[in-house]
Amino acid sequence: MIEWFKRKFAAASEYAADTEAQIDATTARGWAWAKWLGIGILAAIPVWYLIGGLIYQRINDDVSFRADATDVEPGQSRAVATAAAVIEREIDRWAPNEQFWSPAITIDNMPNFQLGLVEGLSRFAIEMVDQLGRQRGSSASDKDLEKAAGFLRYDGRTWVMDGWRVTASAEAQYRRAIEAFQSYNKRLGAGEAIYDKRADNLIALLDRITSDLGSSSAALDQRTLDSDAGYFDFGADETFYNVKGKLYAYYLILRDIGVDYQVVIADKQLTEIYSRMLSNLSRAAEMHPLMISNGAQDGLIMPSHLSALGFYLLRARVQLREVTDTLAK
Repeated sequence: MIEWFKRKFAAASEYAADTEAQIDATTARGWAWAKWLGIGILAAIPVWYLIGGLIYQRINDDVSFRADATDVEPGQSRAVATAAAVIEREIDRWAPNEQFWSPAITIDNMPNFQLGLVEGLSRFAIEMVDQLGRQRGSSASDKDLEKAAGFLRYDGRTWVMDGWRVTASAEAQYRRAIEAFQSYNKRLGAGEAIYDKRADNLIALLDRITSDLGSSSAALDQRTLDSDAGYFDFGADETFYNVKGKLYAYYLILRDIGVDYQVVIADKQLTEIYSRMLSNLSRAAEMHPLMISNGAQDGLIMPSHLSALGFYLLRARVQLREVTDTLAK
């Protein structure tokens, strides 16, 4: 009997040792998998944020962009239709309010371009409310244009959450601006809205844009004064692309304002100077250096791209003044 118990105990001990060895091997394999999984995740993070950011980034400065011909019916404003179309294009890939899990947080050129673009469109919407979309500035302002202007003033960095509070995202507000622009244009085509195409209204719009370009020029100038680090000024690209986005918006709007106001422009014999102004805005909007340098204006290795952008901006601003001076005569 004693021998039998000894054999059973030995077998049990051997089984326990085998089981423990199997558990140790399984644990070791689990730790090995966890280690390689951790290494894989750490390796994927830079790929996701750096390469993903490069893939996500799209600065659409296509100066030939315009609203589809089918979206602009007789009697409607081509400038308003283009404003709605370019907003719709951008919010399909809106970067300024992306969160930490998106690779878009590693890029800043595209967000700044989009924010500058909306700033320019917002200025146009405000002038539509104050001048162009009402009878001689004395009639009631158009409700749809008021909505569009209000929605476009919304902070483009706003996500669906503001701290712990749910709020409207920038994309949602800008979609409402699109709807308001389209509603106004539809009513305009039906003869139920006002688009006062007079020379003094055009002067008011161009004056506001000219003043805003002055502010943009000052921003470029201030950045060049603050630093001359060339390619090592890592904030220069933010200023560059913000101003570039605004100039792109103004190019599209003024190009199509030229169509809306073609009779006024032709009567004042402004077609040539107006085209030269648009040409300078177009050149500024299409500037896209591989890397932004904020160096000396006469620099060879590290030039000043901000000064180059400012050159075209100031040329356009001078020509806008020529246009308004002639319109006022």
